[in-house]
Amino acid sequence: MAEQEPTQEQVNVSEVETEEEDTNPNYRPPAQKSLDEIQKLDAEDESLRKYKEALLGKEVKVAADPNTPNIQVMSMTLVCDAAPAPLVLDLTGDLDSFKKNPFVLKEGVEYKIKINFKVNKEIVSGLKYTQQTYRKGVRVDKSDYMVGSYGPRPDEAYEFLTTMEEAPKGMLARGTYNIKSKFTDDDKHDHLSWEWNLIIKKDWKD
Repeated sequence: MAEQEPTQEQVNVSEVETEEEDTNPNYRPPAQKSLDEIQKLDAEDESLRKYKEALLGKEVKVAADPNTPNIQVMSMTLVCDAAPAPLVLDLTGDLDSFKKNPFVLKEGVEYKIKINFKVNKEIVSGLKYTQQTYRKGVRVDKSDYMVGSYGPRPDEAYEFLTTMEEAPKGMLARGTYNIKSKFTDDDKHDHLSWEWNLIIKKDWKD
């Protein structure tokens, strides 16, 4: 996050800025294979069998309900040891309510973002968490985190933690930040997008 007010030049640029994702035109994701196809591949190859077992587990379970999406993003948590109370967003409910109930962070504290998600039916490759941070309509930061590839485990959620971040500090850094988060994969499927607000204060209850 930036630690100063956006300049007029940044504001002018922001007015015409699009939110296009950084893409590599030469990159082609691998062809999607069903779980059944993957399990039948090279059944006699011991090293491949062990790799698939590490990814899928010895007993593969999939969601019984055909209407259940393959990826369910369950929650997002700001993991901060100094916080007086848990900072958790339930991503299975009303996503529009987050902007009305912003997180409060004390300036300068360290925190990580934790995403809990479930894979219900098929192996998913190249999961990625992206967040763009805005201040007064100007994008001041963008972060991309590679989450990885996961096999179905509908009865138990996976957990992903970002690297440690530090909240901005100083009088100019205090205020409200709007953050746009997205959970995608190699095929550019948008599994979930949500917006939330963060207020940086001098103290937790300033």
